[in-house]
Amino acid sequence: MLATCVAAAVKGAEVIRSHEAKRADLQWEQKSHADFVSVVDRASEEAIAEIVRARHPDAHLLGEELSPDADTMRGLSFIADPLDGTTNYLHGFPWYAVSIAAAVNGEPIAGAILNVPTGELFTAVEGSGARRNGQPISVSKITEPSRSLVGTGFPFKRPEDVERYLDSMRTIMTKTAGIRRPGSAALDLADVACGRFEAFWELTLAPWDIAAGILLVREAGGVVTDLEGAPARIAHTGLVVGNPVMHAWVLKALS
Repeated sequence: MLATCVAAAVKGAEVIRSHEAKRADLQWEQKSHADFVSVVDRASEEAIAEIVRARHPDAHLLGEELSPDADTMRGLSFIADPLDGTTNYLHGFPWYAVSIAAAVNGEPIAGAILNVPTGELFTAVEGSGARRNGQPISVSKITEPSRSLVGTGFPFKRPEDVERYLDSMRTIMTKTAGIRRPGSAALDLADVACGRFEAFWELTLAPWDIAAGILLVREAGGVVTDLEGAPARIAHTGLVVGNPVMHAWVLKALS
């Protein structure tokens, strides 16, 4: 399963890189407020789907562009974001990724997140730990909020959530070393897993944003829950993520 995830992520990244020289000529489509898609997203997902279907023809495939409304994850499923950080990509901001996870009955068992500009490859297998470029990783050991760097994602698709978000941001910003919003949830979760962020939160995320990252953080020793503190599922949901101490602190701050 991991080999399939990695092969698909690498192929998707190749497609993305092949369009970089002509990025300025790409046509953007607007799916919703501040949410864009281009031919690159769709071409990457087609490449991912080709690999998954060739290796696992009976598996379900849930992807942001080809099958965003698929509602079943019974049996074996692959959940893919072919270009997480599309807005970054379209603007030439070098922080975007391909993310893909294999799940059985909705529980992630293997996953890969490939940072396309840097080439960093994050992988995890259930029960076998998390890795960056083949080397074991773990969440940060920093537990003091005033020393902690916290990642986040803005509610750009739901302007009605802005006031609620700003309340939580104000609380966390004033009591930590800083907040960062790089613009790719998959990479935010990878950064928690490898200890760059002590914690992360976002009010609304999609299954393909988080499927691989949930497993990566858990296998790195972190905690991943929804906004109420229940174990996170591969679903449309909010997330609170972090090392055990900082996860609990952020969850309390949000409440």
